[in-house]
Amino acid sequence: MNQTLLELRSVTCERDDEPLFAPLSFALHSGDIVQLDGANGIGKTSLLRCIGGLSSRFDGELLWRGESLARKRHEFTAATIYIGHAAGLKAALSPRENLLWWASLRGVDARTTIDVALAKVRLAGYEDSPCYQLSAGQQRRVALARLFLTDAVFWVLDEPFTAIDRAGVAELEQWLVAHADSGGAVLLTTHQPLVLPRALRKIALQAEVAAVG
Repeated sequence: MNQTLLELRSVTCERDDEPLFAPLSFALHSGDIVQLDGANGIGKTSLLRCIGGLSSRFDGELLWRGESLARKRHEFTAATIYIGHAAGLKAALSPRENLLWWASLRGVDARTTIDVALAKVRLAGYEDSPCYQLSAGQQRRVALARLFLTDAVFWVLDEPFTAIDRAGVAELEQWLVAHADSGGAVLLTTHQPLVLPRALRKIALQAEVAAVG
């Protein structure tokens, strides 16, 4: 039976003290791949940042495994990988150095797995190149290599296909499906039409309707 991991109850994010979208409620279970959908600027990235703990500008309730996410923040963080729209790399460091630094922040000993992860994202041979010498697509692949350094069950991905070529898109789609099939869950935003051999659930953010009169 699939477990309920994340639940949103009447959640909306704010900008300049105004709600970005109408209150949103849904549950995400192990095995789910869920895409947030909606117009540009409606708050998809803001919602991911609120879920990931990078912003507190929201109303409503977030739950992790049935309990308040605020009280379960440490457990949630250990079980989650958040990859934002930016690659989040130090340009002067190599892919290996960036990933070692990231893994150390999570308390993960990744010395024996980093090169395997970089090979998986087709960066074998670039392990020691400064990231400023890599293309935008290669830098995105360095960021995605983080997915293979931990056993985090919940992947939160903001536009993960940015700058990725066609072959990379197909590979990432396969990784999403494999993660969900193994009991993980994925919550993502993307402008890329996804071609998956399994169900994809879309959650649409709707504009808040102003009160009349």
